[in-house]
Amino acid sequence: MDISADLTAPCPPGDLLAWVDDLGRYPRWLTIVTSATPAPPIDGDAGPAWLVDLRGRLGPLARSKRLRMVRCESTGSRARFERREADGRSHAPWVLEASVTPMDDGSRLVMHLHYGGSFWGPVLERMLGDEIENSRPRLLACLAG
Repeated sequence: MDISADLTAPCPPGDLLAWVDDLGRYPRWLTIVTSATPAPPIDGDAGPAWLVDLRGRLGPLARSKRLRMVRCESTGSRARFERREADGRSHAPWVLEASVTPMDDGSRLVMHLHYGGSFWGPVLERMLGDEIENSRPRLLACLAG
């Protein structure tokens, strides 16, 4: 599954990037992320890690998942997170990329999520589509203070 979304915000790019560069801030604007707490580093981590709890509901069906995500890239305009579990087992990949570009009247955020497993399937796509629409005004409210 691959899903992309964008947002235009009336703020400097650095302000917007600060909200997507730190997974610990996601629960404040993305309700599918119920918590994101710092995780202890392990050898080979490219950056900080978080334990991210995801929970989504579609009608009577609810799913939850805990992921260990590592920020493997962080620049002044881009952040990339990858799943990196510490249990030594093989897991489906999760990759989240965010890029922010300046615009005349603010900045533009483009986010892309890749999930390489089949456990959530079409349920995840539907939940994420709804969540993306609902998260835009929450993120803009966070940016406004």
